[in-house]
Amino acid sequence: MKSHRFAAAVLAALFSLSACAENPVAPASDPGYAAISQSFARGADKPSTFTRFDVPGAFQTVPSGINAAGVIVGWYFHGAACPGAPCAVRGFILDDGVFTTVVYHNPAGTNAFITQLRGIGPSGEIVGSYRMPGEAPVNFHGFKLTREGEFVSVDYPGHTNTIAQRILPNGTILGCYHDSDMMGSMHGMLRDKDGFSAIGQTASMHNGATPSGKRITGLFTDNTGKGRAYVLEDGVFTPFDAPNSIFTAAWDMSPRGTIVGLFQDAALRTHGFLLDRGQFSTIDYPGSAYTDVFGINASGDIVGKFRETPTGPFHGYVATHKTE
Repeated sequence: MKSHRFAAAVLAALFSLSACAENPVAPASDPGYAAISQSFARGADKPSTFTRFDVPGAFQTVPSGINAAGVIVGWYFHGAACPGAPCAVRGFILDDGVFTTVVYHNPAGTNAFITQLRGIGPSGEIVGSYRMPGEAPVNFHGFKLTREGEFVSVDYPGHTNTIAQRILPNGTILGCYHDSDMMGSMHGMLRDKDGFSAIGQTASMHNGATPSGKRITGLFTDNTGKGRAYVLEDGVFTPFDAPNSIFTAAWDMSPRGTIVGLFQDAALRTHGFLLDRGQFSTIDYPGSAYTDVFGINASGDIVGKFRETPTGPFHGYVATHKTE
């Protein structure tokens, strides 16, 4: 029960900032992709060139996605008063050093209290989630932002809330749906040309995929209450954990199948990770007390956030981390 409460608390914290079987058989893989297993060869922690960035005037900056052109999307907590009061959350786009703020608005012109930009496709289409003023903290609704600046709703039929996390080159959208709670009713979902579909695994969320959508990665809570990552391929659901971790979450997948995310060690310290062809590498922003990885592009560049102290504000970073 303690591990269940711990995993639920961690996931709730991640969603507030970012957002929703044993002995598995390894799936058959696309050519060039390594199968997922329960153990990994320990790769050298590859050298990266880290560049910190913060949205001007923001209390916290949370990057979530990066496309092949190097355009970064995410969200930020606005204003210095955020630690002591409810704080509006706004989306941002970082393109060639220029920040653009994005705030979701409904057809009536009402602005959202929370706008999160979560993923950006190669053509520049963006997906994300929002919450309107006065809604319950558990509520998130999905949207797609077109290149023309139009918001298009992404709502899973018959369910209260939808988080749109990634958009693939063919327009397929990944994420999850949930109802009046955050995790118990959450299921990983996608919307493609044939409509919406979801997996049966509860407390799950699709967070990244190869361009065809044949291989998907994400996070879930298992029946012991442990937060774990997974790969779904050809209908086979395979859990995996970072080595020596008590919690693992996969947040994105590159076109070649490289998986990135975060894990917690026994000391409750959070690190980013990169899993490439069976080689597992830890990602830590230099001198940080906390690091995660939320996004990766086709070149292997990654984005995420870090803390300088255990309780300090989050800052964004982009790192050149080649995997070819």
